Amino acid sequence: MTQRAWPQPEPQPDLHTADLRVRSNPNPNLNPRLLLSVSPPMREQTLSQSHLSTAASVAAVQESGASAQESGASATTTGSTADAKIPFRPRKIRKVSSEGDPQQVSSSGSTKKATNSRAPLLRVVPRPLSADGEIDNALHHLRAADPLLARVIDAHDPPTFRCRHPPFHSLARSILYQQLALKAAASIYARFLSLCGGESGVVPEAVLALTPHQLRQIGVSSRKASYLHDLARKYHNGILSDSSIVSMDDRSLFAMLTMVKGIGAWSVHMFMIFSLHRPDVLPVGDLGVRKGVQVLYGLDDIPRPSQMEQLCEIWRPYRSVGAWYMWRLAESRGTPTMASMGSGTGVPITGGGEGTGGGPLPQQQAQLIDPIQMLPNLG
Repeated sequence: MTQRAWPQPEPQPDLHTADLRVRSNPNPNLNPRLLLSVSPPMREQTLSQSHLSTAASVAAVQESGASAQESGASATTTGSTADAKIPFRPRKIRKVSSEGDPQQVSSSGSTKKATNSRAPLLRVVPRPLSADGEIDNALHHLRAADPLLARVIDAHDPPTFRCRHPPFHSLARSILYQQLALKAAASIYARFLSLCGGESGVVPEAVLALTPHQLRQIGVSSRKASYLHDLARKYHNGILSDSSIVSMDDRSLFAMLTMVKGIGAWSVHMFMIFSLHRPDVLPVGDLGVRKGVQVLYGLDDIPRPSQMEQLCEIWRPYRSVGAWYMWRLAESRGTPTMASMGSGTGVPITGGGEGTGGGPLPQQQAQLIDPIQMLPNLG
């Protein structure tokens, strides 16, 4: 059987590697033709309409392929960048802002306030009781809020508040008067004024200049000397100042003053009432005030400090005046917590309540009342 040789097809130019160039026809009278230059060999051919369609298709395929490669590369770059910047499932974390409002913060940087967020509490320093008409406002409010207290108010003269010394002087004086009878405390205080050069000389720098030995010579114990120096040092370092004390709200002031050695909650409450004349201070640990509340409401037992807030809630915002009348009420019932007006002796009151056995606390917890103004020795 003989084998028949099939004719070999003519080699066609590889259009995929052809260098396509479109040139305009130089003859303006002829219809425009597209010329295709194919290499190798280098020659120009005039192609028919079918060839031109095929060449145009190949060029379009190449251009679309190049565009697809570029767009694919761009998409890859963009996708990788986007993947690097934006996580698939951003986590949300809870953040507390500087104002104290809880916020929800996503990793993309967007923030939104939580539904249970609250506006920051605005604390305002109230008008002092020494301001004109403030005592009248307090008595009017207390009479309307508490009919039982109204009877006590009607039975006694209204209180008066006067500020005789700046805050530093009053705090230093309260430290000197702690745990002492009135006569002994007044003698030590007079010698202390002489060391400082008079009342105007009771300033932080002068107190820091006094040595413990000098203070010991005038009757000030070593512990009280350390208390005075700690108070003066906090003033000297800028932690406290007379202007900042006057402008602080009650809660901040309580926190700052209890940082001073030798000044506790009772001393701060007395200072706020009788030196700064703050209207809404309730000394819950004072035995005289607690005894007055017991008498006022006919309670079987003296209320505990934890019960005082609830019992005296209706006195707000003038609980300082209500406490003042509780001292007067306890005194009128024979409780030795207040001195008689104009008497020459001071009566100690217990500043920390009672002990676990029902008796009074140790003597170092006692504080004193000024017999002239019936005010604690802080002014």
